Amino acid sequence: MKKEALATRIDVVKKSDMSDGQDVSSWHHVCSLTDIPVLGARVVKSSHGDIAVFRNAEDQVFALRDKCPHKGGPLSQGIVFGRRVACPLHGWNIELEDGCAVEPDEGCAASFPVCIEEGQIYLQL
Repeated sequence: MKKEALATRIDVVKKSDMSDGQDVSSWHHVCSLTDIPVLGARVVKSSHGDIAVFRNAEDQVFALRDKCPHKGGPLSQGIVFGRRVACPLHGWNIELEDGCAVEPDEGCAASFPVCIEEGQIYLQL
């Protein structure tokens, strides 16, 4: 069974390996990897607000709050390139790995751990 942990601000664990006191109920199934277009995003509604789940050209998946740190633009509607997304409002480049704006801009969107298990994406809230 191939499992792929994806980069986020903190280390990602495999959903099935969480037994040492970690709360498995905090992992939520989002969708299949193929449900998110390459270089696209899908919005997940949560009690933490809207979360954008991105897929890049290398099939890496990242999760950020769907709100640019500049003026609150919907990052899910931005252009994904490499490991970044360009905000659709003012073109700020945001690192998908940690949600931080690329210099000289400043600020960060919250990031969330994600993992892929058997082609399914899980998000930790």
